[in-house]
Amino acid sequence: MDLHGAFHVYDTTLRDGAQQEGLNLSVADKLSIARQLDGLGVGYIEGGWPGSNPKDTEFFRRAREELDLKHARLAAFGATRRAGVRAADDPLVAALRDSGAGVVTLVAKSHDRHVELALRTTLEENLAMVRDTVTHLREEGQTVFLDAEHFFDGYKANRAYALEVLRTAAEAGAEVVALCDTNGGMLPDWVSDVVLDVIDTTGARVGIHAHNDSGCAVANSLAAVAAGATHVQGCINGYGERTGNADLVTVVANLELKLDRSVLPQGLLREATRIAHAVAEVTNVPPASRQPYVGTSAFAHKAGLHASAIKVDPDLYQHMDPLGVGNDMRLLVSDMAGRASIELKGKELGYDLSNDRELVTRVTDRVKAMEQRGYTFEAADASFELLLAEEVEGARPSYVDVESWRVITETRPGGEAISEATVKLRAEGVRYVVTGEGNGPVNALDAALREAIGQAFPEVAKFELIDYKVRILDQGHGTDAITRVLIETTDGESSWVTVGVGANVIEASWGALLDGLTFGLRRHHR
Repeated sequence: MDLHGAFHVYDTTLRDGAQQEGLNLSVADKLSIARQLDGLGVGYIEGGWPGSNPKDTEFFRRAREELDLKHARLAAFGATRRAGVRAADDPLVAALRDSGAGVVTLVAKSHDRHVELALRTTLEENLAMVRDTVTHLREEGQTVFLDAEHFFDGYKANRAYALEVLRTAAEAGAEVVALCDTNGGMLPDWVSDVVLDVIDTTGARVGIHAHNDSGCAVANSLAAVAAGATHVQGCINGYGERTGNADLVTVVANLELKLDRSVLPQGLLREATRIAHAVAEVTNVPPASRQPYVGTSAFAHKAGLHASAIKVDPDLYQHMDPLGVGNDMRLLVSDMAGRASIELKGKELGYDLSNDRELVTRVTDRVKAMEQRGYTFEAADASFELLLAEEVEGARPSYVDVESWRVITETRPGGEAISEATVKLRAEGVRYVVTGEGNGPVNALDAALREAIGQAFPEVAKFELIDYKVRILDQGHGTDAITRVLIETTDGESSWVTVGVGANVIEASWGALLDGLTFGLRRHHR
């Protein structure tokens, strides 16, 4: 099947997605993301607006030399010519022409008030700008798509003119006219009605570009496709200004898995979770755990009732096999856990608990009692594994015998507060007394503990604390409230989370730190 001809999956992460607040992509970032998007099999990657800023111009220059795209075609974004200037003489049109991109996506005004107030020109001149620019770029051998900006609002204000903009572009040679819900305020039924009218009236090939301000970007995109649109635009992970663009992975997954439409090369949808998370690493925007299909919580089950049913048949509480998008089912252990949750989680961790009812009951009761005191295991799999190992093996995994620890924080006039921690422990038959300094008590304690254990177990040098979260549990108690700490540790290959609870943040941190190092050593010594 000719994917480019039958259906267009068009990603605009590198241009529209990059307008998200707090998201700033370098040229190297954009090249890296483009490679990931190509691995997903999208048909088109909008690289940016050459000529509008040096970064995007540089991206297209480097893309010609450095990108070897297997599935996607690179698209350059830009505007129709300025009023009163020939397209051939407009420098921004020239930048599109010279970008090296085989596809150009032109944004054009389709709302009459925007033409008169923003462009400060006549409705007739705006049509001439569309016609002249599309014709010029087509004559230069480039494929042209038209993004009809503010189309739905313009359609409501002046249907005849909005349709005339589309008709003009299509007659000049634009392969697609994409209807943009620029303000993101449409609802699915409204989108369906408009798309049906556009196709019936103009005969043009229609696309959809939806923003999520009404929370309906994905639904609006699917409604447009159901009404006959064959080109869908969006951003991976739903990036974009304000509340974002349509999440392209969600749209594509719904089309392929729910509507049985082949819109990506066969098998590549299974790469969706990996690629969505890889792009999040580049953008430095933490992945949304509750993101449909690819979020870490998308197939996570917490309630004991769910786990009991999943034990019989995973499909009873899942709308699809998570492997279809490269994700996996997760079982969360919490005070809502029942026997089935513990059995399934134990199996996931390598323990067969199915024939030991007493053990399962004991673990379940212990989890519920500990969570009553403030622990949480749904976010701390490593601490739960240590607890389970203790119950199964009769002793908590341990590589050190801690004698004592203490932390002192002092300030000197004109200087910052400095913390000093001392840890006394025995490891491999040797007693270690180590002092560490840090810019805070937990930092100093971590340094001392790591150095002491590291003398007996050098592999600890690979372990790195990568996340640290503190929560006050009973806030009404003020400064004497119970504190919970979650710590994420990595060995460079994988990461794990441990939990500590205590009457103060240092005590809670100590428990999570010690569990984190213990779990890492257990993994390396198996």
